[in-house]
Amino acid sequence: MYIRLEESMLEMEDLTSWLPREVAELYQNEGIRELYPPQAEAVEKGLLEGKSILVSVPTAAGKTMMAELAMLRAALSGGRSLYIVPLRALASEKHAAFSRFSPLGVKVGVSSGDMERRDEYLGRNHIIVATSEKADSLIRNGARWIRDLSVLVVDEIHLLDSPNRGPTLEMTITKLLRLNPQMQILGLSATVANAREVAAWLKAELVESRWRPVELKEGVICDGVLHFPGEEVPLSRRRDDLIDLVKDTIGEGGQILIFDSSRRNAEATATKLAKVVAEAIEGKAASRLSEKILATGDTETGRRLADCVRSGVAFHHAGLLAEQRAVVEGGFRSGSIKAIASTPTLAAGLNLPARRVLIKSYRRYEGSRGMVPIPVMEYRQMAGRAGRPGLDPRGEALLMAKNEAEVRDLLDHYVLGEPEEIFSKLAMEPALRTHLLSTVATGFAKDEEELKRFVDSTFYASQQEAWHLEATMERVLEFLIEGGMLEADLRPTPLGELVSRLYIDPLSARIVVENLRAKEKTKITDLTLLHMITMTPDMDTLYVQSSDGWVEDFIDEHACELCREENYDWMMREAKTAALLLEWISESEEERIADRFRVGPGDIRRVAETAEWLIHSAGRLSEHLDLGATFRIYQLEKRVHYGAGPDLLGLLDLKGVGRVRARKLHRAGYTSIERLKEAKAADLAEILGPKIAGKVIAQIRADGGGEGEEREGGGRW
Repeated sequence: MYIRLEESMLEMEDLTSWLPREVAELYQNEGIRELYPPQAEAVEKGLLEGKSILVSVPTAAGKTMMAELAMLRAALSGGRSLYIVPLRALASEKHAAFSRFSPLGVKVGVSSGDMERRDEYLGRNHIIVATSEKADSLIRNGARWIRDLSVLVVDEIHLLDSPNRGPTLEMTITKLLRLNPQMQILGLSATVANAREVAAWLKAELVESRWRPVELKEGVICDGVLHFPGEEVPLSRRRDDLIDLVKDTIGEGGQILIFDSSRRNAEATATKLAKVVAEAIEGKAASRLSEKILATGDTETGRRLADCVRSGVAFHHAGLLAEQRAVVEGGFRSGSIKAIASTPTLAAGLNLPARRVLIKSYRRYEGSRGMVPIPVMEYRQMAGRAGRPGLDPRGEALLMAKNEAEVRDLLDHYVLGEPEEIFSKLAMEPALRTHLLSTVATGFAKDEEELKRFVDSTFYASQQEAWHLEATMERVLEFLIEGGMLEADLRPTPLGELVSRLYIDPLSARIVVENLRAKEKTKITDLTLLHMITMTPDMDTLYVQSSDGWVEDFIDEHACELCREENYDWMMREAKTAALLLEWISESEEERIADRFRVGPGDIRRVAETAEWLIHSAGRLSEHLDLGATFRIYQLEKRVHYGAGPDLLGLLDLKGVGRVRARKLHRAGYTSIERLKEAKAADLAEILGPKIAGKVIAQIRADGGGEGEEREGGGRW
């Protein structure tokens, strides 16, 4: 259990020994007069003197402000900082938060999107926010400013333990430390069991504390009773634990986050709660939020979410559009939404504290293992959302149990248990494929000996002997040499350098090259190219469900267009994903795609974005190796970007014109920019509306078209 200790604290005024008075005044104007104890300890250990520090303290104990102080010190001395986050949504959130430093003359930038860009313009900023994948790609593409960093902040550094993100985060940190040996590094996390081990790798001081600004009580709810260690609190019981807990929380003026095991369960929980919560809220603000949800697009998921939000409840998961998630998060922060039922993704750093957190299901589905208990570390991330500083006298985090025996088990394992230690995942072969190639291609190692020395500086090598990696490294290097990406002496080939810059798995590159070569003498269709990219390990393919019998018919019908795939289970998933993309570029309505493929609108966006990146990479590989499909691939890339047919390509670069408006123009006979030049303003206004028509006319008069970044619906949608 986390406790709030009353300790003497360092005053903001005391920081003027290291920082200009304007910094102290900025925080004082925000209501911050003194530092929390962990923050004061960080200052004492050299935070404002350039010392590297690993911070392992609970959520809301002031980790971000520690990073801000270090970055401000660097910025006001002419230095530059890189702030690494795990998610793009978090990058936007942090960019907005740090932009409040502009009155101090501090410029803030955010790097996201195209993995093949250097983004040299970012070097004009004092603070740059990026995901670890984007930071890695900037290194690969030779961004000059990344070699001149004063401070590196790694938020959620416990993700070194993640099989998906961990290896990239680890290699990015290792490379940045190699490029900037004098750089100050701050690692931030709420849950690092083996913090001393991580701090030793970073050569950092350790600030470790269980202090919180708001007391956190952790327990288990069962049959109307809240079970805390050494204490039982009866809940006013009317119907069931979920409804009673939510109504009790709202009745006390609080909000609640509910973590469920799946999207379907989160939606079902929100729908159930919406029926009983509506009477307890003020309706006007919630109704406005509901209208905003409906404005993001007409899909069944969107309508269900809007109905819930109208009652002051929401669900939150990766199947929603980013715009929908933003409305939900904003509504919760403003207090208009009282309860969110979410998949665990919400626990990954977004700033949404609540009076109570309920872990409704502590098991989740993991492939062949079925339903398995979540790690204690993940429980801590969720529980840490409880307690809003300045608003709540305390926070409560509760697991849900069915009986007394389960109550005891949950108290012992989660509430009183310790989080797991984190371990490097660098030894996984897919991770080594991409990272060994990039290490060589970017000049960090020029031969096998240098490569081994580089690996010796990783977190993996600090935990165990690096020779354990040697057999896997040999297999990976042999694969890269056979694939023409490395020479026998480990010098990168032009192909290897290109693959590294494109930021794709070398196996993806090999699959693309082999399939394009196999099709050189036969006809390549759009479906051929779409299936080809779904075969790569970089594409997360869709699950095939028992109701997807049509997929086998699709494979039989299009057998001559599909690439050769020996594993039929994989073929089913690849074909279903390729079929979704085919519908997208055929301009099928988003709701039809969502219904047929049983996905959310956010899933459609994610699949299309990944496909666009992989098709672009395929085009670059085809161009480099002269494989003969380059023009067709680049046309397909643009169609996937907009979700449009080939006959609209001449119109889609107009700002404010997406696939829906472009199709309206095309049907009206305006099939090209030249035809639009002949149009009357009144006719265009009738088709597009006066505002958009005015923008289109202005573009045509100015430059005859041009490339647009602002598209219908705030993006390509």
